[in-house]
Amino acid sequence: MRKRVLPIFLTLLVVMGGFGLTPASAGIKVVVNEKPITTYDINQRAKLIRLIQRSSVAASRREAEKELIDDQLRLEEASRIGVKISEAEVNNAYANIARNVKLTPAKLTAGLRQSGVNPQTLKDRLKAQLAFQQSVRRRFNSQVDVDESDIINALRKSDDENKNISVEYNLQRVIVVVPKKSSKGFRNKRLAESNRIRKAVSSCDSSGAVFGKYSEVVVQPIGRRLETELPEPMRKEINKTTLGKLTSPRKTEVGFEMIAVCGKREIASDIAARTELENELRAKEGEALTRRYLMDLRRRASIVYP
Repeated sequence: MRKRVLPIFLTLLVVMGGFGLTPASAGIKVVVNEKPITTYDINQRAKLIRLIQRSSVAASRREAEKELIDDQLRLEEASRIGVKISEAEVNNAYANIARNVKLTPAKLTAGLRQSGVNPQTLKDRLKAQLAFQQSVRRRFNSQVDVDESDIINALRKSDDENKNISVEYNLQRVIVVVPKKSSKGFRNKRLAESNRIRKAVSSCDSSGAVFGKYSEVVVQPIGRRLETELPEPMRKEINKTTLGKLTSPRKTEVGFEMIAVCGKREIASDIAARTELENELRAKEGEALTRRYLMDLRRRASIVYP
C-alpha cells in the first residue's frame, strides 16, 4: 500500500477556496462487492486529492475512483478478520493531521469545508488506512523477515563511510524525587530545583557537589549505550545536549528525570548501519506484502460499472 504524506496545505486552502460545496449527482459509478460508490463520493475524494497533491482534475478523479474501490476492499477485509476501528482512533488520526499542518481539528474542518471538501471524506480515508494497517500487521507480522545475506550485501554496496561509524554515549540518570501525593506547589518547587541543577552542572565529575545542595536527588548509572540503542525521544534530546550537561527535566512517576551526558565518542562499528539497513529492508518487504495483499483482494472482488 503506497504511503501518502499529507503536506502542509494551509496556503492551498486559500488558493482552492473557489471550489464550492455543490454536491455532484449521487448516481452510482461503480459497485464493489455489492457496495455502491457514487459520483458524489468520487467528486469529494477527488477534491481532497487535488487539495493535497495539486493534481489535474482528470488525474484526481482517476485516483479517487481507484482509492475508493481499494478502501472498500480494505474495510471489508478488516471486517472479515475482526479488525475494528473506533471513532476515537479516527478522530485521533484526524487531530494528528491537523497538528502536522499547525491547525486545530476545528480549523482543519473549516478549511476543508471552505475548499468544498466534506471533512467526513478525509475521515473515511483515514479509517480505511487504519483498518488495513492493522489487517496487514495481523496477517504478516510474523512473515516479515530479512535474510542475513541481504543485510551483508547491502552493507557492501554502501559507499557512505559514515554508515560504519557509531556514536556511543556514557550516560547517567538523575532523578529529583517527588512523592506521588505531593501538592502542585511542591511539584513546581521541585521542577524549579531541577532546572537550577541542570543549569549548574557542567561536568559529571563535579556534579556531586551540585546534587548535594538539594534533598532527594538520586543518580543512577545507565552506562555506555550506542545511539541506535536509545529510544527515539531520548536520542533526540541527548544528541542536542552538550557533553557534561543534563537533558531537560522530564516528568515521571517518581519525580523529574534528567539524563547526564558524561561521555560521547565515535567508534568504528557497523551496528548503526546494520540497524538502519535492516529496518529499510523490513519496510520494503512489508510494503511488497501489502501490495500483494491488496492485489489479491482486487482479484477476488466483484467490481461492476453499471
